[in-house]
Amino acid sequence: MHNLIYWSPCLGNVGTIKSTINSAVSFKKYSKNEFSVKIINACGEWNNDKEFFKKNNVEVVDLAFNYFKYLPQGGYLKSRISYIIIFLISFIPLTIYLKKQKNSFFIAHLITSLPLFLSFFFKKNIKFILRISGYPRLNFLRFFFWKIIFKKIYLVTCPTTELQKKIINLNFVEINKIKYLPDAIIDISDFLKKKFEKIDLPNNKKFILNVGRLTKQKNQLYLIKEIKEFLNQNKDYDLIIIGEGELKNKLNNEIINLGLEKRIHLLGHLNNPYPYMKLSSAFILSSLWEEVGFVIVESALSNCTIISSNCASGPTEFLLNGEAGYLFENNKIGELSKLIKNINVDNYKKKVLAKKNCLKYTKFRHYLKFKSILNEN
Repeated sequence: MHNLIYWSPCLGNVGTIKSTINSAVSFKKYSKNEFSVKIINACGEWNNDKEFFKKNNVEVVDLAFNYFKYLPQGGYLKSRISYIIIFLISFIPLTIYLKKQKNSFFIAHLITSLPLFLSFFFKKNIKFILRISGYPRLNFLRFFFWKIIFKKIYLVTCPTTELQKKIINLNFVEINKIKYLPDAIIDISDFLKKKFEKIDLPNNKKFILNVGRLTKQKNQLYLIKEIKEFLNQNKDYDLIIIGEGELKNKLNNEIINLGLEKRIHLLGHLNNPYPYMKLSSAFILSSLWEEVGFVIVESALSNCTIISSNCASGPTEFLLNGEAGYLFENNKIGELSKLIKNINVDNYKKKVLAKKNCLKYTKFRHYLKFKSILNEN
């Protein structure tokens, strides 16, 4: 039996959490005990999910004491401090744990510097798989570090073919070790259960939807400014934004400054956005960068019209360069406000293509693809 060990110390409500959970659960569910699946609980980040993992026969390995709630969270600088703390505290216990493992695949999603470093000391008993979910920012030191360490990496997986090509062009590792692996985003049975949940819509009007953490990356400030003209000209529409984050107060102040506090609604984090996706007139992704963008896939599955920035690298690929949705130039003033006028255009063909493209992001397809990659090597 092979061991699959997941390393993904998530600090906040990011897509990587869902990606990690769905990947681990899919392997345990579909492999028929061919794989033993474990997830490292580095600092207590998975404590709230232990019962769920237990029900799905995924073993949670407590690496150290629970200090997750004490870590600085929110914003780039605080998250980097937390990553350093996790690296330092996890170094010795993770080394000890891995020495005891045999015939194992170690899949690193976040804080990859630690497993990358350890990969240099483990040879045959542990096969390190690096999951890259966005194009890495490579300063001189990181470039030099990756150039050396990547020689010990067993595989690198990428969620888009565009990112796969970029990683290949870095020339860090042999081409045959860099694989395209779509995220495990969709659980069809879960979707069917949740999409009909009753919700109370603000003002009971037609609405445009955005879902995502309220951060610089998701770029909702740009969205709010760009949609002002549309909302002023279309009184039967509102904008609903679902998500929490460090920019909430800034966004709220901008909404008040624009006089749109009755037309733009910040609903906070919701466990089930599917009913809103199902009822929305369109879904807008305003992100500065995204791989692929879980909410795009979920919205397409919900029959939404998708309007997205052409940010690198997932949305453009998922929307088939505009055939399966509408694309606007990333973060350019006036581009979204001009494009949003297409909201009432007949877009049935785009919806069908986008929904068809969702199929590669199911948990079952992810399992089949990942297993095939492991068997190839």
